[in-house]
Amino acid sequence: MNCVVLVGRLTKDPELRYIAGTGKPVATFSIAVNRSYVNKEGKREADFFNIVVWGKPGENCANYLAKGRQVAIKGALQTRSYEAQNGERRYVTEVVAERVEFLESKGRSENQAPSNTGFEKSFEPVGLDTGGFQALDDDDIPF
Repeated sequence: MNCVVLVGRLTKDPELRYIAGTGKPVATFSIAVNRSYVNKEGKREADFFNIVVWGKPGENCANYLAKGRQVAIKGALQTRSYEAQNGERRYVTEVVAERVEFLESKGRSENQAPSNTGFEKSFEPVGLDTGGFQALDDDDIPF
């Protein structure tokens, strides 16, 4: 089984190209995914993953995503190799996306606070490390 699920932010704008001969679109970009723990200095580190999206979803990524936008990726790990100009064999591991979810609206930036609809506010996590949730009063439940 080869299944990867990641949630992170784009480190640069997606690059869209079309395969010669077939004209099939492919978008490539990378995302930064925060680790769930902090290092010895108390800072959260991140891992960086290269993402490949084929076809119409790739065109959508190129048209609607930009650096800093948060996305969820579901796909599979793939390793390929190529020969560098100096004759050395190089290996690349990337995530080939089956599904890409845009997690923010186009106008929202990384530093803006989330929208406060009653439902989202009621289920806002207390902290990333604890995984706990705020206690709810009956008046806070939106239904």
